[in-house]
Amino acid sequence: MITVVGNLKGGTGKSTVAFNLSLWVATHRNVYVAVYDLDPQATLSDALEIRTEDGYTPKIIPKNTVDSLGSEGENAEVIVDIGMSDMDAMKQAIAQADRIVVPVGPSQADVWSTQRFLKLVQDVKKGDEVKILGFMNRADTHKAVRETDEAYDALKTLPLITMLTPRLYQRTVYRRSFSEGLAVFELDPRSKATTEVDALGNVLY
Repeated sequence: MITVVGNLKGGTGKSTVAFNLSLWVATHRNVYVAVYDLDPQATLSDALEIRTEDGYTPKIIPKNTVDSLGSEGENAEVIVDIGMSDMDAMKQAIAQADRIVVPVGPSQADVWSTQRFLKLVQDVKKGDEVKILGFMNRADTHKAVRETDEAYDALKTLPLITMLTPRLYQRTVYRRSFSEGLAVFELDPRSKATTEVDALGNVLY
């Protein structure tokens, strides 16, 4: 299955999500995992390179061109990180995607960006069915802050996208683990972030 992690807005945490999901699948499911980093910023590739240099397993070597996408076979789980800097690669990945996972930040700007992204997906797929799953990323941790719930409620009214219940919250451990080449569940197995990634992984896989 080809899963594209994408959105038009920068700063939604696409690379962090793709990194943690790819390692979650590789360690929790007995399948081959292929990772494509199609964002010219190559943040995901940097994190996976740190992981390889430090000798952590499982080792994942990302691919940085879209050319071989879809050649992995039916039993493989493919995760693709896309970025706006290479629109051609983004559109090619969307065209081949079995599903698209959309991380959305807790703001009105993120809601507007997601709406534009859904339109882009619709234009690229040209009537072909694709499952689009959204979830709140970098959600507010303070219960008194309402932006996350408000954005979630607005997104639930949109056609084409199904909003998932699990959320990833704004936590330092996500940034720290990424910079060390470790998934959050490897860096701190008892953290709240580990519980969050586990919930998201179980829903998606």
